[in-house]
Amino acid sequence: MIVVKKMNELTAIVSEKKKAGLSIGLVPTMGYLHEGHLTLVKKAREENDVVIMSIFVNPLQFGPNEDFDSYPRDFERDQKLADEAGVDLLFAPESDEMYPKPSMIVMNVVDRTDRLCGAKRPGHFDGVVTVVTKLFHLAQPDRAYFGLKDAQQVAVIHGLVESLNFPLEVIGVETVREEDGLAKSSRNVYLTANERQLAPHIYHALQTGKALMEQGEKDPVQVTNTTIAYLNEHAGTEVDYVELLSFPDLTPVQTIEGQVILATAVKYSNARLIDNIIFECK
Repeated sequence: MIVVKKMNELTAIVSEKKKAGLSIGLVPTMGYLHEGHLTLVKKAREENDVVIMSIFVNPLQFGPNEDFDSYPRDFERDQKLADEAGVDLLFAPESDEMYPKPSMIVMNVVDRTDRLCGAKRPGHFDGVVTVVTKLFHLAQPDRAYFGLKDAQQVAVIHGLVESLNFPLEVIGVETVREEDGLAKSSRNVYLTANERQLAPHIYHALQTGKALMEQGEKDPVQVTNTTIAYLNEHAGTEVDYVELLSFPDLTPVQTIEGQVILATAVKYSNARLIDNIIFECK
C-alpha cells in the first residue's frame, strides 16, 4: 500500500492508473477505522482495479461546539487496517494541504439538509460537499463508497453528483452492526459501560417502527410516535429526533409508500449517535 500526504503525489499516481485504463474506487473516511469502513473497502475491492482510501478529519464539517479537536485519531492503527483490507493507496493530507488558503468559492447545499441531522448542524453539509468535491477531482474515481448509516450524507452526495455532473457512481453500503444491533461508529468509544448496554435499543426502536409499516401502517405520525416511545422506555437517552421521510429526496410523507427512511439521533453523556432503516413500502 502506498501512503501519500500531498495532493500532487495523489494526482500523479491517479494519472498513471487512468492512462493504464484501470478503474478506481474511492473510500472517503475521517479515520479511526472500524468494520464499517473496512466493509466499504471490501466492496470497492470487488468492483474496481484500484482502491483509494482518504483519511482526513475535515474541519469544515464541524460546528463551533462540536468535537473536531477530540475526534478520535490513530493513524498508525488506521494505516495497518487499511493495508490489511486491501487498500492500494492511502491519502492522508493535513488541513493546510487540503485548504492552503481561504477558498474564493463557497459551496452551499440548499436541499436535503433542513431535516434530520442537518437541521441542527448548519453548514455541516456545506463542509461535506466541499471536501468530497476536492476528493472527487483529486482521485477521479469511477465509484465512491459511503456507509448508509449516515444516510443523509449519502442523499446529499447523490445530489452533488447529479447537480455537478460528476462522471462517477455513488455506492451506498449497508450499515455494519455489532452482534447486538448497535451500528458501528467511531463515536461508540465515548459511551460509558452502562450506555453501551442500552445503546442497542436504538436499532430495536427502528425495527419496531419498521414492523408497524410491514403490518400495513400508513400514518407516519403513528410510526414515529411508536419509535420515540420505545426509545424513551428502553434506550436510556435523550431523543434528538425521529423522522420518517422519502429516500433519497428526504421529503416529509403524508402516507407511507415507496422507499422511505426511518431515522433517529440520540444523545448520551459524551456521544451523539445516529441510525436508520431504509425500507420499501408497497
